[in-house]
Amino acid sequence: MGLELLQASTADALTITGISRRSFHSDVEIGSKEKTGPPGYMSVQFYTKMARSNHLFKLVDDGLIVGGAVLFLDNEKLNISRIFISPENHRKGYGVFMMQEIEALYPLVKEFTLDTPIWNIRTNSFYTKMGYTEVRRDNDFIYYSKQR
Repeated sequence: MGLELLQASTADALTITGISRRSFHSDVEIGSKEKTGPPGYMSVQFYTKMARSNHLFKLVDDGLIVGGAVLFLDNEKLNISRIFISPENHRKGYGVFMMQEIEALYPLVKEFTLDTPIWNIRTNSFYTKMGYTEVRRDNDFIYYSKQR
């Protein structure tokens, strides 16, 4: 079994919502001024909707959900809307595995895009390490792209 990135079902929404909440709330340890996250990050309804529309993925380690991702495919472009790992599993290689699996799942995609808050030193250094290049920034976010 081991580590797998799989399409999530509506039955996974509650577990994924809990992991999302804990993961984004852990950002206060690395620069967030408050316990917050992207729209819908604490909403079972949001993750259920994402599962129904096939945008929700789960990272599973020996049958246990340890992370999630919301992905939007638009022709040859994939937007990685969010990825998150349970805080107790940070810095164990799960994020690297998840990003590599996302890219492998979509062999026809020519460009991967994502964004992350400017203040988040953990995610900004991670995405750069994964080969993503900053394409622009505004007052709140840095926008990244990876071509292939």
